[in-house]
Amino acid sequence: MNYQLFPLTSLLLLPFMTPNNPNFKLDVTSEIGNLRVLLVHSPDSGLGKVVPSKAQDWLFEDIVHLDTMRGGEYDHYIKLLMYFLDPAKIKGKLAEINDPANKRNFFKPDNAGFHNSTKVVEIQTLLSDILQHADIRKKLVAAVCAIEGVTYRLQLQLIDIEPVELAKIFISGSLNDEQMIFAPIPNMIFSRDIGIAINNHMLLNKPAKKARARETLLVRYIFFNHPLFEGYRDNILEIPDTVQHFLRPGEEQESKTTLEGGDVMMVAPNHLLIGWSERTSVSGANEAIKLLFENDVVEKVTIVKIPHKRDYMHIDTVFTQVKRNVWVLLRSLTPGEPSQEDAEPIAWFADKKNKDKPEIVQFRKGKKPKTFATLEALLDNISQKDLQSEEATRFIYSGNNEFPYDAREQWTDSCNLLALKEGVVLGYDRNDKTVEAFKQSGFSIVKVQDLLQQFETDELDPQSMTDTLILMPSAELSRARGGFHCMSMPLQRDSLI
Repeated sequence: MNYQLFPLTSLLLLPFMTPNNPNFKLDVTSEIGNLRVLLVHSPDSGLGKVVPSKAQDWLFEDIVHLDTMRGGEYDHYIKLLMYFLDPAKIKGKLAEINDPANKRNFFKPDNAGFHNSTKVVEIQTLLSDILQHADIRKKLVAAVCAIEGVTYRLQLQLIDIEPVELAKIFISGSLNDEQMIFAPIPNMIFSRDIGIAINNHMLLNKPAKKARARETLLVRYIFFNHPLFEGYRDNILEIPDTVQHFLRPGEEQESKTTLEGGDVMMVAPNHLLIGWSERTSVSGANEAIKLLFENDVVEKVTIVKIPHKRDYMHIDTVFTQVKRNVWVLLRSLTPGEPSQEDAEPIAWFADKKNKDKPEIVQFRKGKKPKTFATLEALLDNISQKDLQSEEATRFIYSGNNEFPYDAREQWTDSCNLLALKEGVVLGYDRNDKTVEAFKQSGFSIVKVQDLLQQFETDELDPQSMTDTLILMPSAELSRARGGFHCMSMPLQRDSLI
């Protein structure tokens, strides 16, 4: 087969695409402190090549319309992040950015008009940077080709492709955006799953599915080789497999050492949550805890076991934090005991052990483990003890805790919210009952399209916003089964305490 390739340019003369950020520091101590820097990946052409017969193998529930996902939905996310994190890149330029004649160049990492922010950092740009080094390029090409099982001749040809184009190929799986040589890695838009910043350390994760092997490899090379993280290389933690892992029988999830970022939450400087879920095994959680305690990264880690079902996938599909004392939560996973006066006769004979009830155990370095009866009890403890809230803990429930909307809206990520600052979160516009629950809790509701215009015309200052749910268009994004918490890897937040 003949491949049309791009020739290698004079790499040593090329400056890094990512500008220097002298104020950058790896520092995440909560889920809700003012967001300063995060790592994202905008939907690439690979998402437009997912076919129905392979969608579930590639961890997508459905095929998406790429142009709508980009221009009609995800682009609003990037613009919103810019106004909050890097306003100089967008203020006064919104009309130009939105002009169809500019063909979305602001959002394309391989284009001269790309925003190239040092606060809203694009994974593809960092990958292009490290590929300028011949030694790194050869090693990474060899590693990718080994994973994908391509021919040796193609491996030699890929080495000679210029860095910007090679980064696109690694991510999209296609030469010249047309000829597929690898499977796409559509889940790279869910950057949270690949790594988690914990205080000033970075925990690199071990995804459960083969479909995510290439993106894990690419991000590992970025963190160990890009100058942005040079001062933190000794703080990068990699989860090892268990001793004699090659002797374990079969390929069952329970026997693997896996951990994904959607199951990890940095809720306080001394406290990390890890979910034991469909995608994260107890072995993965165990190895992560050992690493974190050995390196004195945190003082306590709480494991939250949730049902191993596709409905839930990660703990951030079940709950996320909104404010120091406010959480959004799927109520059906934390049912209370019915009073004996109200119980129907069948309740006397029902199985007393609810198989869907989470199991919660907190491990503290040098102390005995501690258990929590419900998710509400754990989250209240975090708010009151870890974050020293002066107000009572409140819960906003998915679907306003009404059946069947609670389950329907949890499936479309009503609980998977990203906090830009304390009390200001963004989520999907389709979850009407959850939106109503936010209103009842005193939150303002605003559509992102209206908000962007208010920022541009100085009607509103992003930094002055409080207690607001920002609604994002989601017809195509929601098909991918992940919300904005999934689509973000925070690298720097302001401290809460």
